[in-house]
Amino acid sequence: MTAHPRTRTTGLATATLLALAGLLAWDGLGLDLALGHGFGGANGFALREHWLFSRVLHQGARFVSWALVLWLCLAIWWPAGWLRRIRPDERLQLAFTALFAASVVALLKSYSATSCPWELAEFGGKAHYVSHWRWGEADGGSGRCFPAGHASTGFAFVGGYFALRRSAPRAARYWLAMALGAGLLLGAVQQVRGAHFMSHTLWTGWLCWLTAWGLDTLWANARRRRQVLVPLGTH
Repeated sequence: MTAHPRTRTTGLATATLLALAGLLAWDGLGLDLALGHGFGGANGFALREHWLFSRVLHQGARFVSWALVLWLCLAIWWPAGWLRRIRPDERLQLAFTALFAASVVALLKSYSATSCPWELAEFGGKAHYVSHWRWGEADGGSGRCFPAGHASTGFAFVGGYFALRRSAPRAARYWLAMALGAGLLLGAVQQVRGAHFMSHTLWTGWLCWLTAWGLDTLWANARRRRQVLVPLGTH
């Protein structure tokens, strides 16, 4: 049984706000440094160059992500498998949302003064810890490390939930679970390597979700306008 649109929107808003509250609590409790010290110390991060984390789950995962984006773009015109069950505009939304969400994260990251954990003095670097909330305040490092870019190679696909939920609700739920799982896994990998704090990953996930929801709202409004204009044009 399909939920009423208003009920569904209320549920999405509640989940989004609860996630935001959790993120703010994480930042407020200062859990980043505590977790960071679980994997690194004055001599840096022991697993930074481990082949599984650096080659497979970093470089390899990035390649897989771009291959998936390419496949989704081609599937707009040449769908295969279960993608044939959804409309062309939904396939377009699926591909576009992933690209747009990743771009939002990359843009914010390019303006961030927050440096990566492995650049901090307590982990063998030269920078000092500055909260990512203090925008524009340099920490002595190279910056451009917030939010987490690598985690976005998984989280960027959460928009598939919105693109699929009308025509293929079960596939939408599976897609969302896989996107969230991939983002969290890739973010954890970067935490272990010292490339990001966990808050960087969690904020990336929330931003990708919010971006996807916003785009879905615009997409739905555009779809309704087309449905009104097309019958008018046939008279």
